[in-house]
Amino acid sequence: MTVAVHPDRPMPAVPEPRAVPVSRPMSPNLALNQEVAERRAAGEDIVHLGFGESRLPAFGPLVDSLVAGARRNAYGPVQGDAAVREAVAGYFTRRRMPTGPDQVVVGPGSKPLLMALNLVLPGDVVIPRPAWNTYAPQAALAGRRAVGVPIPAGAGGVPDPAELCRVIGAERRAGRDPRTVVLTLPDNPTGSLAPPALVREICEIAEREDLTVVSDEIYRDVVHDPATPFLSPCEVIPHRTVVTSGLSKSLALGGWRIGVARFPGDGPGRMLRDQVLSVASEMWSTLAGPMQEVAAYAFAEPPELRAHLAASARLHGSVARAVHTVLVGAGAVCRPPAGGFYVYPDFEPLRPVLAAKGVVDSPTLARRLLDHGGLAVLAGHLLGDDAGALRFKAATSMLYGDTPVLQWQALHSDTPLALPHVAAGIRRIEEGIGRLVS
Repeated sequence: MTVAVHPDRPMPAVPEPRAVPVSRPMSPNLALNQEVAERRAAGEDIVHLGFGESRLPAFGPLVDSLVAGARRNAYGPVQGDAAVREAVAGYFTRRRMPTGPDQVVVGPGSKPLLMALNLVLPGDVVIPRPAWNTYAPQAALAGRRAVGVPIPAGAGGVPDPAELCRVIGAERRAGRDPRTVVLTLPDNPTGSLAPPALVREICEIAEREDLTVVSDEIYRDVVHDPATPFLSPCEVIPHRTVVTSGLSKSLALGGWRIGVARFPGDGPGRMLRDQVLSVASEMWSTLAGPMQEVAAYAFAEPPELRAHLAASARLHGSVARAVHTVLVGAGAVCRPPAGGFYVYPDFEPLRPVLAAKGVVDSPTLARRLLDHGGLAVLAGHLLGDDAGALRFKAATSMLYGDTPVLQWQALHSDTPLALPHVAAGIRRIEEGIGRLVS
């Protein structure tokens, strides 16, 4: 485990203070969400595929837990209550990652936990390209350098192993210091899942090159088929892996902000945990008491919650595959979705057709779809991809309905694609893409 302070290494020099950039634009997916809301308010009919929200109502027992914790208005421990950490430790242990409560930190979403890691881990950070649009800005805000490495053809969420080795070597020869690699399993934005063999390759490189692995597994419980093999790097190199997760995606609790991190149990891992807790004590103090009540219930995974999770994963998979079929049928190349609720098509085979309409890159592709197809998507260049490529991310979960009643219908239906509102959304995508490529 590479950490800022290591018992066998001298204390690192205190870096020179850096000015934090205050003029950074808003997170692009949040900015797009705001634009769509404004255009809908003005009367435009837009299918919103640009925001990574699960778009399902809160499960009843979760609401009951929130209400039960409503009177918990005192500050709690920075690391999290013992009962919460015990439940989270059990969650990880059931996933072949033996964990003690002392290895767990809870926070107001996985996003602040990832930011805290950026603040305390040394060196530069390597991220897949494309990747979730928060990884690189967080590194920059922490004064770190983010280095994008292209993903392999088979799956996103991990850098291509050969390219990872090449980039690390080039960076070090140039006098720079890559020390962390971020993985996303399953992946946002491609919706794919790196197979175990590929994860093992990355782990071998991390071990050889002395890299800390930050494994963002917030979509782990949204793998569409429970029989799909899943390997966390924590199972291979637990001494140098930090795992982050949360309830925003699997249980549609984005607005409640509940995140967790699992740290290695050895001495360097405990020091890294303590450094994160130091940051947490100054940034968020503690996870809100009512949310700790929710987390204790959710991470204990009672039978009714497991059934709800399984139904959610089936719905996500069914709709994502349907949208994938539409995109491939229109001529795009697209990795089949395996987890989460995203697809990431590449329209390079149709470049001549699109160029005739002024679509020559990622920004013009997304703008054309919004202005002429009524489809809001997140352009690939906003995810670190090549701006000249014809790629974008579409969040298929936005098709479940705009009201809780419609969303529950989609969740509980054996044939959600046959529901009128879901079918209408997919038909709108087909029409919008058809106008793009015709």
